[in-house]
Amino acid sequence: MMDFLQYDFLRNTLLTGMIIGVMAPLLGVFVVFRRLSLISDALSHVTLSGVAASLLLEKFFFPSGFISPLFMGMTFSVAGAFLIEKLRSVYRHYQELAIPIILSGGMGLGVILISLANGFNTDLFSFLFGSVSAVSGQDLLTVIIIAIFVVISIIVLYKELFLLSFDEEYAVASGINAKWIHYLFILLVALVVSVSMRVVGVLLVSSLMTLPVAASIRIAKGFKQTIVYSIVFGELSVVAGILLSYQLNLAPGGTIVILQIMILILTLAWKKLRTR
Repeated sequence: MMDFLQYDFLRNTLLTGMIIGVMAPLLGVFVVFRRLSLISDALSHVTLSGVAASLLLEKFFFPSGFISPLFMGMTFSVAGAFLIEKLRSVYRHYQELAIPIILSGGMGLGVILISLANGFNTDLFSFLFGSVSAVSGQDLLTVIIIAIFVVISIIVLYKELFLLSFDEEYAVASGINAKWIHYLFILLVALVVSVSMRVVGVLLVSSLMTLPVAASIRIAKGFKQTIVYSIVFGELSVVAGILLSYQLNLAPGGTIVILQIMILILTLAWKKLRTR
């Protein structure tokens, strides 16, 4: 552990992972209860397009480091989030169509941009599957700022988000501005998805929002307890995954996901034993 913390970039990765381990499950609880579990998948594919676009621009037009893949991915992710919300209003009776439309579009655009950039390179591979050495001090600062914004938003709008998650019609009848809160919520999800890619990778980031929640639902006795358990499971998997991936020279994203699957299996077994 001390060997791990003696390097600045490894400390940045661990701190970033710990912050994401709180943010992603915290938002994930509301995502799951609103039956939008696939939205993080869609936004991760759009984020990949943003990363590929930044690498393409860097290769042909700008010097290395001029365009941040993180901020480009974040821009694409936010744009994709607003497009999803717009399509949900267009397809009022088939709102779930919005997610696969954006997911397919994001993946298609990403593949085209990657091919124009002459395929995969080391930087793109780290964005796809995460890397313990890819998190810079600027990335950590960005994650901290977004985390503060996310936590404050959840605290201030907790009641409204809770009502919209369980009974949207009642929430609207109560005078809640559902449309504005929908856009803010999906903005938060887009920001968390885009900043999580450094540690977990864009192809696996959705697991951080869904697997800890799936595990906590099995053992929690209420909504707030579900949030607490989700954050605990998220933190355990992220911290342990980063440390293990460093020691075993593995991709952190895959390691974190496998640990989350193990936690889910343990909670399912625990629930089954208690039921018996």
